[in-house]
Amino acid sequence: MSHAEGVNVQRRRVLIASTAVIGAAGVAAVATPFVRSWTPSAKAEAAGAAVNQDIGSIEAGQMIVVKYRGKPIYVVKRTEDMLAGLDDVKPLLSDPASEESLQPEYCKNPERSLSPEVLVVEGVCTHLGCAPNYRPDVGAADLGGNDWYGGFFCPCHGSKYDLAGRVFKGVPAPLNLPIPEYSMDGTILTIGEA
Repeated sequence: MSHAEGVNVQRRRVLIASTAVIGAAGVAAVATPFVRSWTPSAKAEAAGAAVNQDIGSIEAGQMIVVKYRGKPIYVVKRTEDMLAGLDDVKPLLSDPASEESLQPEYCKNPERSLSPEVLVVEGVCTHLGCAPNYRPDVGAADLGGNDWYGGFFCPCHGSKYDLAGRVFKGVPAPLNLPIPEYSMDGTILTIGEA
């Protein structure tokens, strides 16, 4: 009598099929959370979403801060005097034409903006990532006196930027402040998409 004569072939097939089904279910149960971990969380997706801000109530010369992707975005409503000073400060700047800067193509102009009176710039120093202070006061003695036309001063290591976010020569920061992608529809500023 051979060993195979007493084996129930039908029962063997059922056991093999059920083992395969249970194994496949186990693999799917283990793989599902792993595959889901590849997709960004709702919080991460929201962090990358565009941000809208009504800037109609900002007064001339005033700055507000808008959070986008965990970074402060400085929005400054520049006055005519502030805009006039942008040309006067050029000889003091490291990259006055913003050739080395991170900015959208539509901001490659002397004002570095879509609309000359509105500056939208990342408030993160390009040296070590500190947040520069807004210092619009012209002629501030602690920032160079007659050579200071207003701008941003980083208190961490002394980097200075003008009112277009362009970096001064001889300071630790290597680049101008970055300009994020943005668009404007009337007084509604949308940061994160153009």
